[in-house]
Amino acid sequence: MSVNNLAHRKTNKTIKLIDETGNPIAGKKVSLKQTNHKFLFGCGIFDAIEVANKSVPEDRLVFLEEQLDKFLDVFNSATLPFYWALFEPEKGKPRTNELKTAAQWLKERNVTVKGHPLCWHTLTAPWLLDMSNEEILKAQFDRIERDVSDFKGVIDTWDVINEVVIMPIFDKYDNGITRISRDLSRVGIIKEMFEKTREFNPNATLLLNDFNTSINYEILIDGCLNAGVTIDAIGIQSHQHQGYWGREKLEQVLDRFSSFGLPIHFTENTLTSGHLMPADIVDLNDYQVTEWPSTPEFEERQAKEVEEMYSILFEHPLVEAITTWSFSDVGAWLGAPAGFLRKDNSPKPAYEVVKKLIKEDWNTNVIRQTDDNGFVSFEGFLGEYDLVCGDKKVSFKLEKGVDTEQIII
Repeated sequence: MSVNNLAHRKTNKTIKLIDETGNPIAGKKVSLKQTNHKFLFGCGIFDAIEVANKSVPEDRLVFLEEQLDKFLDVFNSATLPFYWALFEPEKGKPRTNELKTAAQWLKERNVTVKGHPLCWHTLTAPWLLDMSNEEILKAQFDRIERDVSDFKGVIDTWDVINEVVIMPIFDKYDNGITRISRDLSRVGIIKEMFEKTREFNPNATLLLNDFNTSINYEILIDGCLNAGVTIDAIGIQSHQHQGYWGREKLEQVLDRFSSFGLPIHFTENTLTSGHLMPADIVDLNDYQVTEWPSTPEFEERQAKEVEEMYSILFEHPLVEAITTWSFSDVGAWLGAPAGFLRKDNSPKPAYEVVKKLIKEDWNTNVIRQTDDNGFVSFEGFLGEYDLVCGDKKVSFKLEKGVDTEQIII
């Protein structure tokens, strides 16, 4: 990988160190160590709910805490589940306290939390079926108002609406959200949900999210933008149970969705360390097997694919986030061995690969010496840093457009 391909991930900064009386601190050794990335490296980490709430037996809690320790050692972004059927199975009794405890637990550990999703036709509240379409729409609006308001400041990133390309024609089972999407149209329901979410958290990052990477999704995004919908980031799911997309397809998808000039988040990424799902399976949910083992051979394949995919995405100037959907094989979607950890919590080669990329290859840790006027300059990856000089430590951010800063130590 060419260093020049990562220039957009870095910036130069000059810091003037002064003491409390304003005198420059000259000729002193300074350590500048990156502690967090601006880029969001994430996972779906639903087990944080049980850990934060301590709502499981002690032996399972210890196991999950070990898992979360490995997550926190590498990643700075997490997705928590807000599937309506699970979040509020009984009308008026949402799991707000449990989810908020988990979100706060993650935030306290410097993890950016995203809620997924506010509106979706799958796993939606079953009790909506007893309502008229007008009542369903009001219930969905009320849900957005309540949850976005309740979590504001703890969760400020949302997958607002999920998989709208298929939503009005979804026919596997009846559900309230497909009903109202037929009334409102695809663009219409997106516009309504985005405006309602924006109303209750104007500064939130709002995503449109879909697994459909065909021209249909492009047409939908174009329609939304023409209708005045403010989309903060395009969410692209990349569940690759049937095989790695490869560089060519990945770059093609990036080229097509870059045409909108919007940030891109890879919201749900899956690369397995087991056998591949047969190519003739149209709906991934239809593939049911009793056992889907992780093997040494396929773990090496997964590691190579993870390294290439993460590198391609990190190089691309519009990509801001990569979320691997299953951090661990335990409880992974469809039972696939899609995690960075095996079922016994041991790390796979893919974990070590992504850890090296994030913590070493794409990380800044340098030592400089201040000049006679207390100035020190360096180039680093964007994010959060600790500056250490002698027995003093100060934290600061490395951001584009802020090339000089005075720090008192």
